[in-house]
Amino acid sequence: MFLSIATTHHPATDLGFLLHKHPERLHETDLSFGKAWLFYPEASEARCEAALLLDVDPVGLVRGKGRADGLLDQYVNDRPYAASSFLSVALNKMFRTAMSGISKERPQLAESDLPLEAVVAPLPMRGGEAIVRQLFEPLGWTLELTPIEAIGSSSVGPRYSHLKLSGLGRLSNLLNHLYVLIPVMDDAKHYWVGEDEVDKLLSKGAGWLEHHPAKELIARRYLRNRSVLARAALARLVPETAAAETPVETRSSPEETLEAPIRLHDRRLDAVVEAIRASGGKVVADLGCGEGKLLDRLMRERWVQKLFGLDPAVRELEWAARRLRLNEAGGPPEGRVTLLHGSLTYRDSRWAEADVAVLVEVVEHLDQDRLPLVERIVFGETAPKTIIVTTPNADYNALFRSLPPGTFRHPDHRFEWSRPEFKTWTARIGETYGYAAEISGIGAEDAKLGAPTQMAVFTR
Repeated sequence: MFLSIATTHHPATDLGFLLHKHPERLHETDLSFGKAWLFYPEASEARCEAALLLDVDPVGLVRGKGRADGLLDQYVNDRPYAASSFLSVALNKMFRTAMSGISKERPQLAESDLPLEAVVAPLPMRGGEAIVRQLFEPLGWTLELTPIEAIGSSSVGPRYSHLKLSGLGRLSNLLNHLYVLIPVMDDAKHYWVGEDEVDKLLSKGAGWLEHHPAKELIARRYLRNRSVLARAALARLVPETAAAETPVETRSSPEETLEAPIRLHDRRLDAVVEAIRASGGKVVADLGCGEGKLLDRLMRERWVQKLFGLDPAVRELEWAARRLRLNEAGGPPEGRVTLLHGSLTYRDSRWAEADVAVLVEVVEHLDQDRLPLVERIVFGETAPKTIIVTTPNADYNALFRSLPPGTFRHPDHRFEWSRPEFKTWTARIGETYGYAAEISGIGAEDAKLGAPTQMAVFTR
């Protein structure tokens, strides 16, 4: 990962005083996940540039943390090499004093607007170029984005780019903007996100985040989509609006809000329950179970003997446990419902006994270059008798009046398939892994655009 900061302020070498790093030295620091170096490719009175180079050790990330089985699949990929929360941690470690806006040698300069230029490469664009501009342009920065096709692209465009920011501003502000917004663009973090992350967000966002038009998006993504923490952060940012925030108990996603008038969420769960019933399966794994709405419905069915719920978000599993009343009086018998913290990109024998696996509105949240790995694990290696997949029908989006053209139903969606695209995908899965697929629609069907949700039932 590469980040550079440059200025043409005269004398430009004053940048060394602001960064507290001498231009004639190579600065090196060890991190728990790798090593970072700071050096100056250019240091003249006309222009000075400081470059932060981060080398992540992907094997060291998991050394001593369990079986090595599958390490190549799990860690030799693009993740360690694209700008992410790893880079933000390195930035804070190397420039902690500069981010505070303190400079003993040049105090007045630290409080002045300077001509600045920053380069980040490669930068994830999860949500596309529009979100990059939505994040940085309100802060006064001019953007130059050069797509990097070689690293990864999809039907909605390149996933990575070379980002160049330029404009007048305080160096401390630029560093704090980058610290917060790089993980927001990646929409992920490499470490556990707890309440202390709210304090970090508010500290680094002081003076600008409360006025940012995309502060809700920033808070949600920075806090790894933990809605309770995001609401707490927003309430502290703008206390006078806290009373208007959605109550904690309300758990509607943007997609559910959009689809509420046609009761699509309820119809989708009804259709999935009926498909499971028709399959004759008794042991069901809900992959990407979220807060457990489908599990709650299935728990009431006597023909279901055992349920597994898998999700990568601990907070969602906590909500699911509360909804299902696990380990409480009146809850399910011990062993009937098991909640598992895990990811579909890992082989996991804990739910392998399921004869039915369900992915309800899950696949569209996956990056398309990771979808083959999930396919191999679910359809190829675990291979339950029946697999049920639901996903939005992108053709139907034109009928949602509040949905701008070209956008997805949920900001976290990586793609949405049209009906022909979904049919092509199901045919490929069937041919590759030996499943027969039956496709149907869920919800009121439009004569030209089809139903809002499409469902495939794969059987072997």
